Amino acid sequence: MAFTAQDVKALRDSSGAGMMDCKKALTENDGDMEAAKKWLREKGLAASAKREDRDATQGVVALHLDGDTAAIVELKCETDFTAGSDLFKGEADVLAALVAEKGVEAVTERSDKFEELKVTLKENISIGQVARIGAAAGNHIGSYQHQQGGRGVNGVIVEIEGGSPELAHDIAVHIAFARPTYLSRDDVPADVVAAERETLETITRNEGKPEQAIPKIVDGRINGFFKDVALLDQPYAKDDKQSVDQVLGSASVKAFSQVEIG
Repeated sequence: MAFTAQDVKALRDSSGAGMMDCKKALTENDGDMEAAKKWLREKGLAASAKREDRDATQGVVALHLDGDTAAIVELKCETDFTAGSDLFKGEADVLAALVAEKGVEAVTERSDKFEELKVTLKENISIGQVARIGAAAGNHIGSYQHQQGGRGVNGVIVEIEGGSPELAHDIAVHIAFARPTYLSRDDVPADVVAAERETLETITRNEGKPEQAIPKIVDGRINGFFKDVALLDQPYAKDDKQSVDQVLGSASVKAFSQVEIG
């Protein structure tokens, strides 16, 4: 018995199951609507769509290194109990390895397994941020994964030109805790800088500073802003008397990514 897209939608509306699950149910049951509903119930899929509305604020950050390639995948769920389970962490590890091998779009290859995981764990589970860096020949990949409760919650990968693998690792550790948004101050969008400058001018003026002194004070505070958001300007975590740029010396950061739960 054939079925239409309207049949799939009707089954979804009546069962609360996901669209792909409804299509599979109708396929497995030759388009028989009642048999498809029963099939969904038996497979535990009938309420899966309702879980999509629940907040997935927990999860795990999996990190995978493969030679000169590194990948991070954030797998999100609702509870720390699920986030710490071997099944959940195992799937995150598989996804990270897949991304390292094939690229960020490769996560779609696990779609069937992913749906099974939702049913088994009975939570709203989703893929969050995904990042991959493939280092150029001669460059170094550094990484760091912060663990909490037996699971990764903060992962960093970085590529540097020059320096050493040890330096790349140290920069990754710094990024994990300093959380830069941009590589250098030149990478901060002009509109972001302008908005920050406007805010700082208002704050400085409200502090009662002399009008003629405001531009110089704001310039100093903008420098402080760059030290917060730009990696190369940040005081180095292990020695705040030096900037990251100074620690790098003749080496340079080519790319970095940070993924953190929450």
